[in-house]
Amino acid sequence: MLARLILFGSVLALAGGLVAPTNPALAKPASGNAAPGSPDWSQPFPPHRMIGNMYYVGSRGLASYLITTPAGHILINSNLKTSVPLIRASIEKLGFHFEDVKILLISHAHFDHDAGSAEIKKLTGAKYLVMDGDVGVVESGGKSDFQYGDDAALRYPATKVDRVLHDGDQVTLGDTALIAHKTAGHTRGCTTWSLKVREAGRSYRVVIVGSPNVNPGYKLVNNLPYPEIADDYARGFGVLKSLPCDVFLGAHGSYYDLEAKYTRWKAGATNPYIDSAGYKNYVADREQAFLSELQNQTAGAKKQ
Repeated sequence: MLARLILFGSVLALAGGLVAPTNPALAKPASGNAAPGSPDWSQPFPPHRMIGNMYYVGSRGLASYLITTPAGHILINSNLKTSVPLIRASIEKLGFHFEDVKILLISHAHFDHDAGSAEIKKLTGAKYLVMDGDVGVVESGGKSDFQYGDDAALRYPATKVDRVLHDGDQVTLGDTALIAHKTAGHTRGCTTWSLKVREAGRSYRVVIVGSPNVNPGYKLVNNLPYPEIADDYARGFGVLKSLPCDVFLGAHGSYYDLEAKYTRWKAGATNPYIDSAGYKNYVADREQAFLSELQNQTAGAKKQ
């Protein structure tokens, strides 16, 4: 599989070059006492209904989603330890009760998406559901992460998982059902969520991308802690390309240009979050970036 991927990556690179993402969330984590990250990770962003029963309750840089149902609510991503008051305020500003969050999900086990989970569980009593490959990292507070486990600045409160998810599992609450798609690579249990929502008498297919990005410092070749990382990325892109998508969302708002789309939404434009073409373009761009990095690392390994 990897040989075919490397050959394909060479063709793509020669065809037009591959541009690295400018997403600040992909900045190389630093060592030291202060946790790394972009300032916009902690900056408030207007909470608002995106489509159907889905609401944005995250910060400018870190996405969190509230999915409301008659039986309580589902929250996707707890973000930083310091994000919990912001998420709570956003939920309550929308007229919902924070304590009605019954299920907590994440996109993947990195501190910028799951460090607030212990506090949210404590405050709401929500059940914490995590994909199998990420359970050990979550329950160790980041210590068992294949890339960042040795960096104390990237650790967070260890949190007990109430239900271990597997690829294709369904999470149901009230009248809403989500499907957990394992799109590993970025983490061993990186999860892309899909669900259907209704708006103005129509049904729309929502995809919330976990992360297809190759962080600086990731080894795709000869990775002893995670030898199958390249195959997992390749498999994950296959999953992403197979998912039908009307509404494109992700773990960071920058994936789908949240700020620009919110401006259009606020102006009363046709719902800008409905963006099937944007989803396809994003996945294709990230796959090309992966293939380029895989090609470069493979070539480098051969020279050693």
